[in-house]
Amino acid sequence: MESEFLQHLYEQHRRAQHQVSASSLCDLAERVLQLLFPPLADMRFDSEKALEVYALGLKNDLLLLLLNLEAVLPAPATELAQQLMEKLAPIHTLLLHDAQAIAAGDPAAQSVEEVIRTYPGFKAVAFYRLAHEFYRLGIPLLPRVLSEYAHAKTGIDIHPGAQIGSHFCIDHGTGIVIGETTHIGNYVKIYQGVTLGALSVDKTMANIKRHPTIEHHVVVYAGATILGGNTVVGAHSIIGGNVWLTESVPPYSRVYHNPQINVRRSPEPADAINYSI
Repeated sequence: MESEFLQHLYEQHRRAQHQVSASSLCDLAERVLQLLFPPLADMRFDSEKALEVYALGLKNDLLLLLLNLEAVLPAPATELAQQLMEKLAPIHTLLLHDAQAIAAGDPAAQSVEEVIRTYPGFKAVAFYRLAHEFYRLGIPLLPRVLSEYAHAKTGIDIHPGAQIGSHFCIDHGTGIVIGETTHIGNYVKIYQGVTLGALSVDKTMANIKRHPTIEHHVVVYAGATILGGNTVVGAHSIIGGNVWLTESVPPYSRVYHNPQINVRRSPEPADAINYSI
């Protein structure tokens, strides 16, 4: 490489010295989940004191990460670290409810522990709930680092700004997209390939609600697309697979896509028939 180009790269690296390492942040989040859920833990604690020391180490690591961003933080790093640690108890409760909802809603699930250890839907929601607290506190960049890490691991894309209630169930999950201003109530179940998105991606809409509201006890089946900030799916509704929805529906609605599929029987041909699709 030419020296002028290397000098240019060095200047970029020098200016980035005080940025947070994405791998360090995501590793910290994984260790937080290990603290909250013993089935995920790589270690076993022989006393409550040992657990307390581990938690204190997580807080110190979090503080060090935030100190690297203190110039752009909305509050002192120490204050934000304390607030984030205090949120772990309610996050733990929410995630237990999510795991229970997944276990109750999936006939293949053998236990809540199995859901916590193996289900990508639970992992995606766990990282969302952590990232959402960073987002709520106005911490820049880090929420998206966490959400994109979970996206890469699970195939489920949940923006940290989305507002999601309790007992949230993602079944299978691959290909789900949940936009930044989405509101989701309690006891909602979503299957793979669902998009909760915006009708337009115009940059001027950045600060307005552009994603739908899904009220309590709604089920959204695979491949459904629900768009628009004014679109509200009423409570206890069912949105069928492959539905394209851009307008509100009242509570207890049943919305289905009705494809025209014709099946015809014919005698078995004497010779093989090649089909071209």
